[in-house]
Amino acid sequence: MPDADALTLCFDANNRLAVHPEPADTPAHRLAPVPPAALVLHPRAPQTLHLTVQGNPLTVHLARVLDYAPSPPPGISPAAFIFRSFDDLAAHPAALTPRLAALLPALEPHLIDIPYLHLGENDFIYKFRPEKERNTAIYAQDPVSSALYQSQLCTTLKTLARRVEGAAADPTPLDFGAVCYLIPSHFGFCLGVKNAIERAYEALAANPGRRVFMLSELIHNPFVNEDLIRRGLRYLQTDKGIPYTVQGTVNIQRPTSNAQRPSINTTNGAAAPHFDVGCSTFDVGRSAAEAASAMPRPPLLLWDTLTPDDIVIIPAFGATDDDKRRLIRKGIALGQSDATCMLVEKVWKAARAYGRAGYTVIIHGKSEHEETKATFANTQRHAPAVIVRNLAETRLLGDIITSPDPAFRATFYQKFVGRHTPGFDVNRHLDRVAVVNQTTLLMNETRGIITYLRDLYAAHYGPDQPGQPARLGGAGRTDTLCYATQVNQDALGRALQKTPIDAALVIGGKNSSNTWQLHRVCEQKLGPRAHFIQSERNIHSLDAIEHYHFPAHKSDGPGRTELRPLCPAVPPPSPLRILVTGGASCPDGLIQQVITRINSLFPPATLRPIDAVLADLQK
Repeated sequence: MPDADALTLCFDANNRLAVHPEPADTPAHRLAPVPPAALVLHPRAPQTLHLTVQGNPLTVHLARVLDYAPSPPPGISPAAFIFRSFDDLAAHPAALTPRLAALLPALEPHLIDIPYLHLGENDFIYKFRPEKERNTAIYAQDPVSSALYQSQLCTTLKTLARRVEGAAADPTPLDFGAVCYLIPSHFGFCLGVKNAIERAYEALAANPGRRVFMLSELIHNPFVNEDLIRRGLRYLQTDKGIPYTVQGTVNIQRPTSNAQRPSINTTNGAAAPHFDVGCSTFDVGRSAAEAASAMPRPPLLLWDTLTPDDIVIIPAFGATDDDKRRLIRKGIALGQSDATCMLVEKVWKAARAYGRAGYTVIIHGKSEHEETKATFANTQRHAPAVIVRNLAETRLLGDIITSPDPAFRATFYQKFVGRHTPGFDVNRHLDRVAVVNQTTLLMNETRGIITYLRDLYAAHYGPDQPGQPARLGGAGRTDTLCYATQVNQDALGRALQKTPIDAALVIGGKNSSNTWQLHRVCEQKLGPRAHFIQSERNIHSLDAIEHYHFPAHKSDGPGRTELRPLCPAVPPPSPLRILVTGGASCPDGLIQQVITRINSLFPPATLRPIDAVLADLQK
């Protein structure tokens, strides 16, 4: 293709395009892309796009700028170079060359790639740090953080019990006399959570004069999130994607994307309904002009105040493409503030590989969970996709796959509304499928889904033919589950098989999926003697534990709490045997505080001192 049909666009770390005024002999002096010869570019080869602009083919190369070239081409002055965000460029099309103005809309689908031009497609955005490179000092900046994150007891337990980081071992008993605790070999923070937390605290410490935001909750633990807020971090939106206003309130009137924006239909003939939106009551039967004049001014969102000088951290769950594009358009640097767990990225890479191999991707996950939303967004760039919550929903999908009735097959669009990619064709896109999952779910459930689909396709289509792609891709692999989640589950399972257990306390945030999965494992063995709590504050007495009922299904409505006894036996056993564990977002300090709180409910004379208990562990 001739050079006239190729163009290189050069971006800085803030995703802003390098532009400069056209030469002085050009009458308009409009802004044009800076030629790559005037800049020092990242050594990784630029990303190449083949686009159609103004009806003509155009090859576009996307490159990352490192510096100005020491010897720019004649007639080009680095002093005239400026870096402009996409929002700035789009707001002033008349100031751009016609070609650049026409090109901007064609770049929209590819914005998501710009922050990561320095990475290869098999690289990870944020690799796990080796233990010797961990910034453990970041957890002990003051007594509040130290109490939350640090625990001599938990450190000792992990050192002794974890022979191998990725393999469960026998639990450790803690004999305090009147009460004995059983602690699984693996519990609490995973490496992805540690990475994200350290990234957040480091960003706050390194940028005292800049605003630091988190896209949404860093992790599903209210105490960690509160500590970050105490240090100055702010959240742009809730874990459900509802934006915060500059006053710190949740704004329900202005969703963050058009896809989330509800429609209000005016009535015709019948009495017009009224809607209370928190500010005043509107009669939607009035004219549009009357309604517009009566409607209060929308509150200013934190999203609306972002500038390229701000820092926005992507949480461990990842982010949807829509949220990332919005940040990229504003000129927010993401490459150094994206704390997406590399095990979540591993799921994205598996989905991409399945898509390239011609498979539709079935995502086993909760459609309302941030991680599943991000995985769905990443997957739809490469493959048709549908989300299933559990085996029961997979069976619904299986009935559709095997039905010869076109009308019944069409029920897919109603049964999986909002959970399939645009343009999904039920008659073509279910011929070959592969499964990936939300990383925090139970492995046995994902295995059950894979086994069901394998048997379904074999029964419906017959055995796979030699030389032909398998109907179920991935050879039944389940390695897109988080190994830390799995090893926590395995360690808990081993603990539950040991000596009789009177009660279990599973500690984690109310919206923590992996903590709920741990509670489910305990509940299967212990029934109502398994309790899901957030901290020691939920322990009022041995007879009053504030247990949280997790809303496992959308139809369950909001979660609720219930006061119930730790152990229903009267009198309680002596010693009382309690299993204690924490989800992947539970800090060690909370584990120790729960143990301390339970101990405080017993007469001191009946308890052994902590030093003696720790000494037992060293024997």
